[in-house]
Amino acid sequence: MINRLLLIAPLAVILWGCQAPPGIKQLQDQNTVLEQQLGQARQSIDTLQTDKALLQKDVTELNRVMSVLGEEKTSRVTESTNLRGEVRQFVQAQIDGLKQFLLASDLLDYIGGELVERSAVNEQPLLVVDLYNSVLRNGSLTGVGGYFQGEGTVSVKVLRQIAGDLVVIWASKPIAVPGSGLHRLKFPVSVGIEKGDYLGYYFAQPGLISFDSGTGDSRYLDEDVLVGTVVKRNGLKGEANKRAYAVGVFGLLNSY
Repeated sequence: MINRLLLIAPLAVILWGCQAPPGIKQLQDQNTVLEQQLGQARQSIDTLQTDKALLQKDVTELNRVMSVLGEEKTSRVTESTNLRGEVRQFVQAQIDGLKQFLLASDLLDYIGGELVERSAVNEQPLLVVDLYNSVLRNGSLTGVGGYFQGEGTVSVKVLRQIAGDLVVIWASKPIAVPGSGLHRLKFPVSVGIEKGDYLGYYFAQPGLISFDSGTGDSRYLDEDVLVGTVVKRNGLKGEANKRAYAVGVFGLLNSY
């Protein structure tokens, strides 16, 4: 009996030593769960990487398509722009030719004094405002004409009545006068006018244009004016002289 107990005692000690404490068993279980979660996470990462590769491929293809579309659009825009430019140039050339024909043939409407040789000339540069010949109908101006006394430049002004004063709403660049005699000179671009507007002319050289007294109502200033300038009627000189200058404008006025 004693021998049997002696054999059982060491065996019990061995079995007790092989049994894991509860804390270690719990850690082992948690480690197993974490390993499973890690495996699932790795599978998710692999799936996401695969999806990323596919999306990157789609992005690359979309960028290629957009690049092609951009090149095609640029090509169409360039072609369309060039075509519009050519059409505008052609139409503008036709319009310029027609305006030049109408101007040379004296078929345009005219606003201003008679273009004839007159008895007196200005002795200094002068801004002349023609209050005798106002614009009768809406339309557009295409050029200026005058009976000039020599070479020089003339700048045309359009003045509009606002609150009893005259406001300069447009001014041409100086237009070269080639010499003495009757000349009809074309504006680089036409300008719109309205009924009731008045015309002004700045002659940069003295003696460039001639005039008569007593037959018109052209008044003057000794200096040029810019667009936006307010010109008061009582500030204009020459009311008593009733001057008529050999200058006026050509254009196309509405028929109504």
